[in-house]
Amino acid sequence: MELRTAFALIEATFEEGRRRNARPLSAMVLDPGGHQIAGAREDGAGFARLALAQGKAWGSLGLGFGSRVLSEKAPQAPEFFAAAASLFEGRLLPAPGGLLLLSDGKLVGALGVSGDTGDTDEACAIFAASQLSLEYDR
Repeated sequence: MELRTAFALIEATFEEGRRRNARPLSAMVLDPGGHQIAGAREDGAGFARLALAQGKAWGSLGLGFGSRVLSEKAPQAPEFFAAAASLFEGRLLPAPGGLLLLSDGKLVGALGVSGDTGDTDEACAIFAASQLSLEYDR
């Protein structure tokens, strides 16, 4: 994924957040290997929100599921998720707001959003992916 695409995803995420009157958001875009391409936080977003957004995106990439699916699986296997969080050095947040991003069926990265409720974070991420014609797995 190109840097300008990552920046466009972040801007579209924030645009949808403003439209929804969401709390200030943070967004992180990672490449398929989990490396940061771009990240930003809106004015007023808590200082930890970027790390939380990264945890949603990184956990999705590491386990191969969007963070909503991870949030649904976590209560069924708490020991696994506790161990995974330890192995991933805390970079696993099984809460809605992290999407695997695909183009023509090929994984191109992940987008993590944090700042409001998980449902709102996820809706803003989905809006951004759709605006850029990217497929996603939530």
